[in-house]
Order: sequence, then structure tokens, then C-alpha cells
Amino acid sequence: MTLYTQADSNIRKTWLLISIFLLLIIGLGWVFSYIFNTAWILILAVVFSISWSLTSYWKSDSIILSLSRAHPLKKEENLQLYRIVENLAITAGLPMPHLYIIDDESPNAFATGRDPQHSIICVTRGLLDKLDKPELQGVIAHEMSHIGNRDILLSSVVVVLVGVVALLSRWFLRGLYFGGESRDNDGGNLGLIMMIIGLVLALVAPLAAVLLQLSISRKREFLADASGALLTRYPEGLAKALEKISQDVHPLREASDATSSLFIIDPFRKKRKRWFARLWMTHPPVEERIKALREMGK
Repeated sequence: MTLYTQADSNIRKTWLLISIFLLLIIGLGWVFSYIFNTAWILILAVVFSISWSLTSYWKSDSIILSLSRAHPLKKEENLQLYRIVENLAITAGLPMPHLYIIDDESPNAFATGRDPQHSIICVTRGLLDKLDKPELQGVIAHEMSHIGNRDILLSSVVVVLVGVVALLSRWFLRGLYFGGESRDNDGGNLGLIMMIIGLVLALVAPLAAVLLQLSISRKREFLADASGALLTRYPEGLAKALEKISQDVHPLREASDATSSLFIIDPFRKKRKRWFARLWMTHPPVEERIKALREMGK
């Protein structure tokens, strides 16, 4: 798959994801409207799903930057970084992204935005302090690749919608628990079946959303590594950067479960050492990524 076909694929996946989200939330609303015998839940679900779908497309980057406590990085604050980004943007044929920084000593970075014209690269203070120029170029090239193949739109939308699905599922479960006496009990077997369907949907929806997020984020990292290495023509730079970032002992305080999949390396990797925790890894193993990069350099 080329970068162009990957970009087209990610755009299609984004709209498919938004469509699935709309159907899922409206479906939950319909089931719970039946259980509680009130139409306002369905109406609210329709309005809520449409508004959050639009928000995830237009404002996901702002939400992510706010969650990460990132702020704009001025050119005079780090002229070297600006020159690296400008040169790589020209090489990749992409617009100059906006630069943001997180004041955290843990080295890491991510890209976000809805398209290359509205793209953002966010780095931590630790990344700028601890990486040398070839390593920093490797990381920025990796993030530029996410921008070029439209990973940023898909991954940003996923972050917002997964969080919304989890929140709504908790609300629905609480409604089942606290609203038990207000249900219409005259529905007989059908009412019981609908209640079971609602319970299953509320429990399974967040899990399905997280699994979707995992499958998307794992695959995109290998492609961004490879295309980033081709952009700099120096795979060893990114390989060394991944080694240095993965070995850093400082936790990234501003990361969360919602945003962890965006970063170049999982901020919570040290907590996922047991086999069960590894099932929920948002990134492929760092060792595999480094091996693939060094094989490119041979």
C-alpha cells in the first residue's frame, strides 16, 4: 500500500467510523427509549450523536491539545526545531504544521489535525532536551508521515469518539440501575429482551470502540516509521530516537488513556508488561519497530 492509497483509505475509514458511531448511539437511544418508555432519550441520542460527530471532525485537535495541556511553541523558542520541520515539510510536499509543546520532561511527540492544511505537531520539552538533531529529525519525519497519509484525522476522531462512547455507556448503565422501578413492566418477554439487549450494548460498546482504536493505532505506526525513514533517508536516526524514548524513566504526566494512542511511543508502556495488559497495547512492540528500521538501513 502506498502513502496515497493509505491516505484515501484513512479518509474512508474516518467517515465509516463516524457512521458507525451515529448508528451505535442512535441504536442505544432507541433501545433505552423503549425500556424507559419515553421518546426523549431517542431524540437526545440523535442530537447528541450528530453534534459529537461534527465536533470530532472539526474540533478533535483542540480537544486533544487541551487534554494534553499543550500550548503553542514560538519560533524563537526553538529555532532548530522550526528549521527541521520546515525542511521536512518541503521535502514531503506538505504545508508547515503548527507546533505545540507540552512542558513535561518525558520525551514524546504526536501529530493531530483534520488535514495537512490544519495539522499540528506536538512535542514534549523532554524530547527537545534529550534527543540530538538526527534523532529529532527522525521523530518529526515520523509525525510528518502521519500528516501526509491522513492518520491524524482518523486517530484524532477515534480518540474523541471512543471517549464519548465510554461516557454514554456509563450513563446508560446507571440509568438501568437507578431507573429500574420506572420501567414499563407490561412489555412481557419483549420488554425483558430489550432490557438485556440494552445491557449488552452498553457493556460491549466501549470494548468494541477500544478494540477498534487498538487495531488502527498499531498498524499506522509501522507505516509512519517506514515512510519517515524514507523522508530523512536515515532510518538509524528514528531507531535511536525510539530506543532513547522507550528507555526514559520519566512518566508522561499529561498523557491519558484517551490520548496515549497518539504518541510516537505508548506513554504507559511500562505498565503493560503482563501478557493481559499487552493485549491492550496501542503500539506495536518498540523492539519490532527498531528492528524493521535497522533492516531498512542495511
